[in-house]
Amino acid sequence: MASKPGILTNWPWTPLGSFKWVILTPWVAHSTYSFFVNGSEERDLSNFLIFPYLMVRMLHDQIWISLSRHRTAKGKSRIVDKSIEFEQVDRESNWDDQILFNGVIFYIGQMFIEESRKLPIWRTDGVIITILLHAGPVEFLYYWLHKALHHHFLYSRYHSHHHSSIVTEPITSVIHPFAEHIAYFMLFAIPLYTTAITKTASIASFAGYLAYIDFMNNLGHCNFEFIPMKLFSIFPFLKYLMYTPSFHSLHHTQFRTNYSLFMPIYDYIYGTVDNATDTTYETSLKKEEASPDVVHLTHLTTPESIYHLRLGFSSLASTPQSSKWYLYLMWPFTFASVLATWFYGQTFVLERNSFNMLNLQSWVIPRFHVQYLFKWQRETLNKLIEEAILEAELSKVKVLSLGLSNQGDLLNRHGELYIKRYPQLKLKIVDGSSLVVAIVLNSIPKEANQVLLCGRLDKVSYAIVNALCERGTKVTTMYTDDYENLQLRLSSESKKNLVSPGFNSSKIWLVGDQCDEVEQKKAPKGSLFIPFSQFPPKKLRKDCFYGSTPAMITPPDLVNVDSCENWLPRRVMSAWRIAGILHALEGWNIHECGESMFSIEKVWKASLQHGFRPLKINHPFD
Repeated sequence: MASKPGILTNWPWTPLGSFKWVILTPWVAHSTYSFFVNGSEERDLSNFLIFPYLMVRMLHDQIWISLSRHRTAKGKSRIVDKSIEFEQVDRESNWDDQILFNGVIFYIGQMFIEESRKLPIWRTDGVIITILLHAGPVEFLYYWLHKALHHHFLYSRYHSHHHSSIVTEPITSVIHPFAEHIAYFMLFAIPLYTTAITKTASIASFAGYLAYIDFMNNLGHCNFEFIPMKLFSIFPFLKYLMYTPSFHSLHHTQFRTNYSLFMPIYDYIYGTVDNATDTTYETSLKKEEASPDVVHLTHLTTPESIYHLRLGFSSLASTPQSSKWYLYLMWPFTFASVLATWFYGQTFVLERNSFNMLNLQSWVIPRFHVQYLFKWQRETLNKLIEEAILEAELSKVKVLSLGLSNQGDLLNRHGELYIKRYPQLKLKIVDGSSLVVAIVLNSIPKEANQVLLCGRLDKVSYAIVNALCERGTKVTTMYTDDYENLQLRLSSESKKNLVSPGFNSSKIWLVGDQCDEVEQKKAPKGSLFIPFSQFPPKKLRKDCFYGSTPAMITPPDLVNVDSCENWLPRRVMSAWRIAGILHALEGWNIHECGESMFSIEKVWKASLQHGFRPLKINHPFD
């Protein structure tokens, strides 16, 4: 919100929330019905295409969002090297309001302006008039309107809302109070209305003009420079007719310069060009890709997770991963993404953070969790992980942490496979097992004197049971096979605290992989499920309590955190990811993979010393 919100700040359909697009239903239904029922001479193609074109504009904006976030995560040609936080994502989550507003205006306009109906596909004179009217009246009037909006009276009531985003994203371009959008549309309507009443308008002139506005708006706010110097060398006068991302970015950092819409000529005429314009442009182009110190290697989870990625829908990425009703409407794109993962074999950069002078990146292997379950996919998956490790080695990465199924026992034995293949690796591979154990041990209520272990036994579960038995906590399993396997790994003293299967009265359940519904139903009412697996168990019991997968709250100094990690809350990071950061911070020059386990006590103390905090679990034992 603006610092002193004025009248007409909020959009009229704000109370409708995600159902706001329903207001177009009568018009969409009428235009569709009329188009298919009327004869060819009565059909109005321009009216029928309004809603499909709105969807095309949303897709266009989303492509810019994903491209911008990918480029800025890599760091190449980045203009403003500062962070984006959740507050900005929340403020910019209504970026589609402007497109919805345009749709309402177009439908109403066709109802009352007869000349705007049944437009031809193309008219050359209308296209020329649109270009001239934009370059003249629209750009000139916008310059002075923009300067007026920077007057303290209007700025505090309206325009400060837009300038709250110093580090811009493409959708920042349309984040304004409702009153501002009314003013902007009146300006952009000059070419549209003029060509309509002179009967020179066409579908091409209307759609092309809107596409130009969207493209230039997104370009100016994308926060990475990509307009080549050679273009201005060949056409020197072009710098007066087309701005660059760095040109407008200076307006967001300096506030009192570079007021022009898309054509900087008026800033040059009136002397408001920022002195750093040329320098910022050249410097931004020369910026190389960021070289990370720590890489967290993860993968896709469910097919719907593509929309929750930071490169996907930013508003979804800023909340824990969950299913939304409208994502079912996206099934064609979802299905296409699943097919694409079978052929696309290149790891991509998901996000970039920084903490205590360390550059952190998350890399994603383009494979879904279900694909890790197929035996015939293991060779391909190992090759992708191996290529990512070798790429990280070439980039002089200090630590690479393995997340989710990338460290599977059956896949690569917690990364041990790659250490054996490449014994000269300088980077350290970390599976995070020691921190996982530490978090689980510190999540168990202090007064608990017995726990039950449920799920497949692995490296982590063995370590948890050993630590619990050593401190005198009774541990039982559900099955005899698990009990016997644990007996073989415990010392004589610890075995005294390992209880035979069948002692299932404990209300503290440590849950690993493959703990199914039948097993959960055996838990007493009011039980607390504490997961130690990468993936959380399904919450099948309403009469029980569920903890989070091993994770911790990040310190405030860890910046550029504007998306959630899978199903975890905001600013909460998985233990596997934190472990890699801690190894780099502490300079631990050892691998943590295979059967080896780092010091549980040492890694826990390090996490607290660096500002990571335990994630509180609400349970009856508080």
